[in-house]
Amino acid sequence: MDAAAQRRSLENLRLERDAIVLYDSLSRIEKDQRRADAFRRIAANERRHADIWATRLTALGAHVPEAASPRLRVRFIIALARLFGTRAVSDLVRALEGDEEDAYAHQDGPDVAAIAADEREHAAIWKRLDAGITAPTDAGITAPADPARGGAVAPVTAAERGRGESWHRASRSGTLRAAIFGINDGLVSNVSLVMGVAGATSETRFVVLAGIAGLLAGAFSMAAGEYISMQSQRELFQRQIELEREEMRVMPEEEERELAGIFRAKGLTQAEAGRIAGRLMDDPEAALDTKVREELGLDPGQLGSAWGAASSSFVSFAIGAAIPLLPFLVATGATALVAAFALALVALFLVGAGVSLLTGRGLLFSGARQVAIGAAAAAITYLVGSLIGVEAAALA
Repeated sequence: MDAAAQRRSLENLRLERDAIVLYDSLSRIEKDQRRADAFRRIAANERRHADIWATRLTALGAHVPEAASPRLRVRFIIALARLFGTRAVSDLVRALEGDEEDAYAHQDGPDVAAIAADEREHAAIWKRLDAGITAPTDAGITAPADPARGGAVAPVTAAERGRGESWHRASRSGTLRAAIFGINDGLVSNVSLVMGVAGATSETRFVVLAGIAGLLAGAFSMAAGEYISMQSQRELFQRQIELEREEMRVMPEEEERELAGIFRAKGLTQAEAGRIAGRLMDDPEAALDTKVREELGLDPGQLGSAWGAASSSFVSFAIGAAIPLLPFLVATGATALVAAFALALVALFLVGAGVSLLTGRGLLFSGARQVAIGAAAAAITYLVGSLIGVEAAALA
């Protein structure tokens, strides 16, 4: 029992120490003082959690180790934040908080429930920070007071919610995820094509021709599909937003009542909800922003760029598709074939590792799974290509 408790407490201590490194780093990277303060306060919470587990280990008679280097996943998030800012890693950090909450959900004992509640609150703080909203409960974070509401937090304008560069918005919409899966699509499809043609013929020029054709055809197809999908989605969302704007113009009283109903559903009193709705209606863009977010579930600043999505799909697919083709540009025969297959397997493992950073699954498991899928596809197409090649030779 003590051994199991020691092991669990040690794992919890490592989780909290990783979180300390993460939030200390984010607080130093962040230029917005309000967000930096939020990260420092979360880091203080994580230090308190770490102290709890260190004390628990001591009480159990176990050695408390020195802090080690954080996990690869945490280092990756910090590196991304340094390159693109803290808003760019919002989804990844919130997923990390969710993993910690899940870990504590399966544990019993004193302080566990309180720590899990803190982790849930950390994820909620991220949501409010990304929306440009702070609240008095945000681990000591406060927002400007509004005298008209007796010192309560003032409603946030649409402009404040929309802070942040377009890359940040794109990231929250899944740019990193799309890039990883785009590379995976290009890699798996072209390694299968190249292996299939290589199985059918020993002529390297045919393999290269097929590989280049597969790269270009797949990349353009992916880009075109992504553009049409994103543009259609944008037009649909923009149409919905314009309908809301027109409704606010022609029947403002009804829209104000709907806004009040939204805030009533969130637990405010009728008087508070009516007061906030009235103040929002004084700023039509802020009122529209709130309606769009609450009724339609949309963020007007995150509709995405069709051209950006198409370009990203084209480039990521082309990168993946080029990997199994490279050995055939510098070698021939069995040497090129073996090198292409080996290079593809390494790339597949790295893609699987990248997926694990998004999903929280084990790096080795995700990498091995990706290798198994890609290797199976390549082996099957090589076998089919070989059979076709033999049949073609017999007919000739």
